[in-house]
Amino acid sequence: MKLGRRQYLQALLALAVAPGVFARQGERQYLVGFAQDTLSNDFRAAQVRQLAERFSRIPSVNFVFSDADGQTAKQIADIEEFVARKVDLLIVAPRDAKAMTPVITDAHRRGIPVVLLTRRIEGEGYTCLVGPDDEHIGELAAEFMAKRLRGKGAVMMLEGVPTASTAIARGEGFRRGLRKHPGIRLVATKVGNYLRGDAIRAMEEMLSSGLHFDGLFAQSDSMASGARLALIKAGIPPASKTIIGIDYIAEARKAILEGEQTASFVYPLCAEEAVEVSLAILRGNKVPRRRVVASRLVTQGEARSLLPIF
Repeated sequence: MKLGRRQYLQALLALAVAPGVFARQGERQYLVGFAQDTLSNDFRAAQVRQLAERFSRIPSVNFVFSDADGQTAKQIADIEEFVARKVDLLIVAPRDAKAMTPVITDAHRRGIPVVLLTRRIEGEGYTCLVGPDDEHIGELAAEFMAKRLRGKGAVMMLEGVPTASTAIARGEGFRRGLRKHPGIRLVATKVGNYLRGDAIRAMEEMLSSGLHFDGLFAQSDSMASGARLALIKAGIPPASKTIIGIDYIAEARKAILEGEQTASFVYPLCAEEAVEVSLAILRGNKVPRRRVVASRLVTQGEARSLLPIF
């Protein structure tokens, strides 16, 4: 029987949180809670799957997670519930960097170690931030775009969740990079919320307005996929545009190899690094405030041999 996404996650969760299973007698058990933004996003769902699988290998850790369904208020409530359950460590990918700062900072002040997974908050109320350098990725995307367009043209940007630090940083980096190339104009920025459906609607709105563009910077490959679908529906070959995404998922690799997407940046799920940092904290070891995870640009040549993140 084939399991759906949520059923598969729940099956992994049952293994990950089974108390005392395979644990050595007398070994202390830790409760780790992950407050995830949404499971409707492929990247975020895959992140939960990898964390559950990695933690299932650690007999002393019971792993639980929540799905805020893309709602900041729900994610705040999920964190409050984890605090009430007295988790030994909290992992969170904040949907709203500003609105979620108080609840995360409060958990940290209560003595709960906090690992921020790829997304920041304001202030210093956390233990460690794990993830790539989003601002640098945005700047590199601008440099690559300018090179592909030979320093002249109009580009648009599909933005992720506007309140998430990843979207903010990627946008700031991209704009800063474009300032070095005055011949490249950013003619439109549309919100796609890291979702295919939202990206389709955003691209359709842009196309219906008659605005011309030569290149597209999509802050995720899911949005790049939605944009390609909208272009095809409008009778515009995706290969006629320079399209850059982020994540390097399987469909992005396929599109790059087929010439329908120009490039993507590898954006690891960071589950392995998050588990390493979490275990170090639980064992009383010091960890850096920032654990930078490497990213890289992938074009057609590299895509032939480089496997996607999922």
